[in-house]
Amino acid sequence: VPTTTLKMSSDIISRANYFKRHIVSGEWTYSLQTSATSRHLFSPLVFSYEYMRSSTAAFDSVLQVNPYLYYTMQDQFVPKMQYTYTYTSPTNLLNPIRWQTTISEAGNLLSLGYMAAGKKWGDLGKEMFNNPYAQFVKVETDLVKTWRLTEHSTLVGHAALGAIWAYGNSSKAPYGEQFYVGGANSVRAFTVRSIGPGHYHNDASANIYYLDQTGDLMFQANLEYRPRLFGNLYGALFLDAGNVWLMHGDDMHPHGKFGEGGFFQSLAVGTGFGLRYDLDFLVLRLDFGVGIHYPYDTGKSSYYNISKFKDAFAVHFAVGYPF
Repeated sequence: VPTTTLKMSSDIISRANYFKRHIVSGEWTYSLQTSATSRHLFSPLVFSYEYMRSSTAAFDSVLQVNPYLYYTMQDQFVPKMQYTYTYTSPTNLLNPIRWQTTISEAGNLLSLGYMAAGKKWGDLGKEMFNNPYAQFVKVETDLVKTWRLTEHSTLVGHAALGAIWAYGNSSKAPYGEQFYVGGANSVRAFTVRSIGPGHYHNDASANIYYLDQTGDLMFQANLEYRPRLFGNLYGALFLDAGNVWLMHGDDMHPHGKFGEGGFFQSLAVGTGFGLRYDLDFLVLRLDFGVGIHYPYDTGKSSYYNISKFKDAFAVHFAVGYPF
């Protein structure tokens, strides 16, 4: 049965000792299941209104020396239109796949309206609700393949690609729309936003890595073996790889542009093990990730270039499977 969904939400992003950011968002979505395997979601309006509620002197000093971060963290209005297609294999297949692709755009209809009023397409600073609005096109695709090895064990492969292109009224994509890797559902040997873009790394700003280590392009690949240990307790052995890159060069992120250096050398790689407890209605997950390769120069010439074990070891507790 086709459905229509209306959503409103309010979120506060609080980074201790740095800033508190408020995001008011809404969504209007039509959902249509055209067959047992295909589902379509069309959102004629998805919007978010982002503004900084407060910031500290330490954070303001970071913004002053980082124009890229300063621009992406500005107050702004993001009006989007979005379409998502999801394909799920028939339930009777032994080795099913799930493929989901999302295409979204922001600000183009507003810019056409401004053009009708005499403004040029490439003019910056056009506003909606007294704030500059974002303009971009974004594409994301995600593929999961499952191989059932025995009655109670599976091997799961996952790959994801993403790209966002800002233009017109925006020189950079909004911070909340940019890609990042690391964390419980990504390259689990590293914490969120601690890798990339590309070969970029700056020891001096390691304490604020989660602020500026994002990108316009993203690639991620995972392989996970999930055997049942006993009862509802399952184990996991995994291998993760991925990174983000900038589409255009940036003086604040040297070697962060896609294509600089070898592609495989620019991938962060980690392995690890985990436990999953299946409660039927949800899964509790604990993962221990161990780094294998940093995408930047650590002073070690081998592919295994982790200088200290503790620097590339992460523990994640989460609800649900990572993919």
